[in-house]
Amino acid sequence: MMSSRFADLSREQLAVLVPELLLCGHLIDRSGMAHSIAAFGRDGMAEIAIEEWQLASPVYTRRMRAALRIPGNGVETIFKGLQLDIGAPPQFMDFRFRIDDHDHGEFWLDHCGALADVEPMGEDFVVAMCHTIEDPTFDATALATNPHAQVRPIHRPPRRPADRHPVCAWTVIIDAAHEPPAVPVHAPLVENSAAARVELDPIDPDDPGNADYAGPLLSDIRFADFSRSALVRMADEVCLQQHLLTLGFLIAVRERGGADRAREIGRKQFTGIAGLTAERIRKALGLGDDLAALVQVLRLHPAWNPAAYVGLEISPDGDGVLLRLDRTGGGVTDGAWPALVEPDHLEPVDAMIRGVNPRFRSRVRAADDTTLTIEITTAAEPFKEASEVAVTRFSTGADFAFADRGIPLPLSVV
Repeated sequence: MMSSRFADLSREQLAVLVPELLLCGHLIDRSGMAHSIAAFGRDGMAEIAIEEWQLASPVYTRRMRAALRIPGNGVETIFKGLQLDIGAPPQFMDFRFRIDDHDHGEFWLDHCGALADVEPMGEDFVVAMCHTIEDPTFDATALATNPHAQVRPIHRPPRRPADRHPVCAWTVIIDAAHEPPAVPVHAPLVENSAAARVELDPIDPDDPGNADYAGPLLSDIRFADFSRSALVRMADEVCLQQHLLTLGFLIAVRERGGADRAREIGRKQFTGIAGLTAERIRKALGLGDDLAALVQVLRLHPAWNPAAYVGLEISPDGDGVLLRLDRTGGGVTDGAWPALVEPDHLEPVDAMIRGVNPRFRSRVRAADDTTLTIEITTAAEPFKEASEVAVTRFSTGADFAFADRGIPLPLSVV
């Protein structure tokens, strides 16, 4: 098993990076759904969003629960899963929780970055997100913990009045009489993917800091409280969440538009989020815009992680950098992001490297059935930002800043 690329970071760096990865995972849909609307309309976009989350979220929720030894099958466990889900990045999607007992609880959002993004688009888009999409996808996430859990709205947007707070509120009830939702027909494609089955290094229980999330539900996750080993595993799992979501997205698009259309739209989705993610990683870790910073960002970019899933060598090469992508690894054989980088399609790589410095450019040095070698050098003049990145930057998450909220409070049964 390849060791994690995140293992080179300090505990302090990882505590900054993990919430960044969660937020960037959430913003994948700001890229993908824009192109889905263009291709299939608002209703088609909603169908794609539902299917991708139904396919991906149960798989990665179970993985994170196992990694952090989160016990139980009640509402507390469901809420812990939400706190570590790219669908609910901390603060940007400001989930608050209440536990009544093992089978009953509520959550509400004091701030919803997703709503801030769609409210200017009009009420029809708000209904599509907060009704059409949320109803089946919340249940899909909850069933990873308990198949008899149901998530139902107390109130939700469109907001009446327009500044209503909290922006929405939901009950979670577990009842054996609840009929579990139907398993999506394409679920086996994701459940049996290399991404779903990849094995990662276990968390070292002797590493200083919290090695798991077996204790009480906390009002907020303070990532600095976790051990370095736990944060490394979290980072890798969050990257897998992004690959799994993308696999679900590509399946849903392929079903509606065919394989060629799925690759085209998938590559646009990848390009948009690749550039914005590289930019946020660079800024979060206080890196520069030189080749050394580029190497660091590429090593940490979720497109190339975990190392056990994506075989990629990154090395300095004179006045440039070389990438050697293993075209036999899980990320390529699954058809995930790495598979969308081809000799005649380097757009995602260009967006990624220009998130570090707009003067970076890429070209193919060599390609065969097993390895794609890409050379990155510096041009004399900066390149214009890719339109796909500009579309993704529409989200308020592009410039979102995390705040230090202090010591989190344990939430007990009311």
